[in-house]
Amino acid sequence: MNLHERFLQHLQQFPFIQKQQKQLVAVSGGVDSIVLCDLMYKTAYDFVIAHCNFQLREAESERDEQFVRNLGDKYGKEVLVRRFDTKKYAAVNKVSIQVAARELRYEWFRAIVNGQWPMNKQEEKLPVHHSPFTIHHSQLSTYILTAHHANDNIETTLMNFFKGTGISGLHGILPVQGKIFRPLLFAKKEELLAYSSENNLPFVEDSSNLSDKYTRNFFRHKLFPLLKEVYPNLEDNLLHNIERFTEVEILYKQSVEQHKQKLLEVKGNEVHIPVLKLKKTNPLTTVVYEIVKDFGFTANHLPDIINLLDSETGKYVSSGSHRIIKNRSWLIISPLQTMQAANILIEATGENVTFAGGELQVKTMTNFADFKIPSANNAAALDVAEITFPLLLRKWKQGDYFYPLGMKKKKKVSRFLSDQKLSKTDKEKVWVVEMNKKIAWIVGQRIDDRFKIKPSSINVLIITFRGI
Repeated sequence: MNLHERFLQHLQQFPFIQKQQKQLVAVSGGVDSIVLCDLMYKTAYDFVIAHCNFQLREAESERDEQFVRNLGDKYGKEVLVRRFDTKKYAAVNKVSIQVAARELRYEWFRAIVNGQWPMNKQEEKLPVHHSPFTIHHSQLSTYILTAHHANDNIETTLMNFFKGTGISGLHGILPVQGKIFRPLLFAKKEELLAYSSENNLPFVEDSSNLSDKYTRNFFRHKLFPLLKEVYPNLEDNLLHNIERFTEVEILYKQSVEQHKQKLLEVKGNEVHIPVLKLKKTNPLTTVVYEIVKDFGFTANHLPDIINLLDSETGKYVSSGSHRIIKNRSWLIISPLQTMQAANILIEATGENVTFAGGELQVKTMTNFADFKIPSANNAAALDVAEITFPLLLRKWKQGDYFYPLGMKKKKKVSRFLSDQKLSKTDKEKVWVVEMNKKIAWIVGQRIDDRFKIKPSSINVLIITFRGI
């Protein structure tokens, strides 16, 4: 069976690709995308050609653009071209040239298939339409076809393995990912080159592909030839492994999902995890990683997160977007201080903390000879000697207790709030400041007697509350 026949048979596995719909085929001008174009044409699938000129290789980039434009005449297809200031984008967004090109490329492709491009009058004036054909978006498929092949898949799998992406990286490149479809993953590079030669298909070569400067090229030109000397069947073996890894990942995800259902309690935009139940989970490290990776945490955070299981209340680990806070018998994954967070850390004096109930201003007074203890309930004066940061600002809950100022016996917060004649609705709005399992202040109500200012007090922590 030749490549053309295998391609047609392969496409039958993906019924969402219909011949009567226009597909968007990404074409660089290299042999892979040229073969994809030719196969689509010979199998009578309708398509539009899209080419990105990243303006990184001067005359070579212009040559590639013109070469792809000429394909429109050859196949009678519309060619869309867009030029990008890739270097500027990379500098502004502080990413590598490779990442910049990928982001720009796929953002544009998605805009096309979603009918969102041209997005303004300025773009309409750009020299993008080569042929007289017009795209009707009702006919345009929601899929973007790229020419990734089996060797790309092998390289990606090995790079993921060495980077440590976990089991999800071992399946390599997925054939369908969102709106992207990769119909050549079944074919090896040598098969594409042979098809190009047999059918007299000219193509252009990107000179950067010959450089070992980029990671993929290093794998392609240096590592693979050495590995194939030891393992001649390297490519076939890895492709078979990728199939097995894909199936293993399915089982893996099913198991992880079962653990999550048993462990996670979602409360608003927070996730609560019972410590005792989590400690009994096996394998602990893997399950913890699968839980926290979606909140900006990496494998490097895992030792510190697992240490939280045996730490005291108030300890935490932060990512760029979330904190995992140890609060008694729970780990709480909470957004960094936002209006929606129900558990907020006060890490030091001098902070202004905004939360759903209002705002707290935290400051320390070191000279308070003339200081008067506030009589208003919207301020708390606490003995700094009794305070250890961080403090935890959270909503009160059933079972909470404290020692109301002036009392030596503890009292449940629920009973205290009832004595204050608070309505059910008002009770739901009450927050507390906690330190190491001790409630220091029921915000806007009463401080705990254990934290009061004494004649021996040297410094005073003042927390002022301003409600919404």
